[in-house]
Amino acid sequence: MLTTDSGFYPDLKEIVDLFEGGGALDVVHTSREENGVFFNRVQISDRTFETEDVCPYSTAVEKKRYYKRFAKLSLYKAISAVTGETMPWGALTGIRPVKLAYGQGEDRYSFLTDTMLVSPAKASLVMDIIEAQRGIYEVDGSNVDFFVGIPFCPTRCSYCSFVSSVIGKAKNLEEYVDALVREIAASRELFTKLRSVYVGGGTPISLPKTLLMRVLGALSVFQGVEYTVEAGRPDMMDKDVLALLKDSGVTRVCVNPQSFNDDTLRRIGRMHTAEQVEEGFRLARSFGFDINMDVIAGLPGEKPEDFAKTIARALALGPDNITVHTLCLKRGSELKESVDRLPAGAVAEMVDHARSELTRAGYSPYYLYRQKYMAGNLENTGYTLPGKICVYNVDVMEETASNIACGANAVSKRVFPKENRIERYGAPKDIASYIAKLPVIIEEKNKLFSGLDG
Repeated sequence: MLTTDSGFYPDLKEIVDLFEGGGALDVVHTSREENGVFFNRVQISDRTFETEDVCPYSTAVEKKRYYKRFAKLSLYKAISAVTGETMPWGALTGIRPVKLAYGQGEDRYSFLTDTMLVSPAKASLVMDIIEAQRGIYEVDGSNVDFFVGIPFCPTRCSYCSFVSSVIGKAKNLEEYVDALVREIAASRELFTKLRSVYVGGGTPISLPKTLLMRVLGALSVFQGVEYTVEAGRPDMMDKDVLALLKDSGVTRVCVNPQSFNDDTLRRIGRMHTAEQVEEGFRLARSFGFDINMDVIAGLPGEKPEDFAKTIARALALGPDNITVHTLCLKRGSELKESVDRLPAGAVAEMVDHARSELTRAGYSPYYLYRQKYMAGNLENTGYTLPGKICVYNVDVMEETASNIACGANAVSKRVFPKENRIERYGAPKDIASYIAKLPVIIEEKNKLFSGLDG
């Protein structure tokens, strides 16, 4: 059990939860600050750990940031000393370690390894990503990426915690598309500097073709930029839908097998085979699309050798991007309470194998993000072939551009680089509530993005 006087209980609890069995420890944390010196004391059973960190600050925001950082570090060091465990990402618990590293200037590597206690391997991964993003990374609040959310799928994968509906059971498809088209139209005048368009889900191509045509038609004014659609499920792909995407100006599609093992696909609720993935991939490639592909390390029932087969079959196809996800089981996913996780070492072996094989095949890591409840306290990493970086992924993960998002559960973000802040507006998750609230959503987004190009 953790007790603290710091006011950062949720953040410190995340540190405790990094360690297997950490929740069973009796941990008492106290802290104070005097003239830029931060004092932290951690007591675990009969052992006491004390730290002093000197870091002058000029604003209340800086003071809070340092207070939290040093409190987390003190707790991490204490629990690590008691358990003998270290974490690959040290005391980092945030989603965007690359963005954090950018903020440290030329000292970013030492900040990660010496201050935050990140392993040299993970710190080097961050450095490789920063190098790969050269020429793409651009901090400009007037830049915009445009997102459209279509939260429907043919089936629900057992690991999924997204807010999405099974397409065959949805009763308000036409009403949703009506609202979505209206919101897209209302968003067209909010910006001039468009970086990319991304249509995600769910599985957007699970929409009936007539409704998908309406959404793509509303986006037809956005031409000449990277334009991605999550085709996702190969069992949803055919010549007609791919031709529609191509004729609508789409430049990139996602074909996401998650695994190339048929037994695994059945366990996680997929209605297709590995062979169908390969067929769908080749069909998409015949239309000239750039192709993104997702695989997941740590799926239930898989061993490192099973995952190695998935990596080998993905490389044989040669997608432009391959993102290696680490299984993350959140509340709302069917698997959350029904499976035993693989040992952290086995998942780490999978992730390390993927990095080795992908880099050997000419891919470079170019974006990375982390989530709570990830197996092995690891990460999701996107790899790219030379010249094939997905701009949308870089912008979203590093939060360098504003994001205008349309649809249920879509979160718009306006970036203010000079002020080092971001303002967000989230639409309702529930589809019926989104439809009913559409006039308010449009009004609030107009306010958020007012003067974006000024």
